[in-house]
Amino acid sequence: MDTEVERSKEYLRLQNKKAALQCLKRKKLYEQQSDGLEVQILKLQEQQIMLEGARQTTQVVTSMREAGKQMKAIQKDTNIDDVDKVLDDISDHTDRMKEVQDRLSEPTGALADLDDMELEAELEQLESEELDKQLMEPQMPAPAARQKGAEESVPELPRVPSKAPAARTKAKTQEEEELEALQAEMAM
Repeated sequence: MDTEVERSKEYLRLQNKKAALQCLKRKKLYEQQSDGLEVQILKLQEQQIMLEGARQTTQVVTSMREAGKQMKAIQKDTNIDDVDKVLDDISDHTDRMKEVQDRLSEPTGALADLDDMELEAELEQLESEELDKQLMEPQMPAPAARQKGAEESVPELPRVPSKAPAARTKAKTQEEEELEALQAEMAM
């Protein structure tokens, strides 16, 4: 195109207007052809982009279709009733395991014959005796401390309870209550 402009200028210098016009017409044709080619290139690029988008859309739809088929197959193997049954089974097994652990933690042998209430009463008796023993012992500072000129201070003594310990009532265990109910039924 630039060459046509240069030729046109040269023909004008030579006073050949017809040849100069011909050069400008060819330049115009080249420009139109160039513009047309650019439009065609843009259309081709647009088509290429559209094709890439269509391929991606097709891949997405195909993947979604395949995922749907797989989900359907999985749902055939699993339904909510099966899930509920599995959860119920797990709950039953857990309850049975708790029962076994409770049974294993129950005292057996000599430990089963011991009465907790009696043991607690005996423990309170021992505590009371220990407290009485502490109250009876004089609380005096050591003689060495007095010789060194330390200030004499009266140690704070433990406080004596003002009320006698309340007697505990023996609570019946569930087994004892059931035994009494059974004996009452048999007596009728």
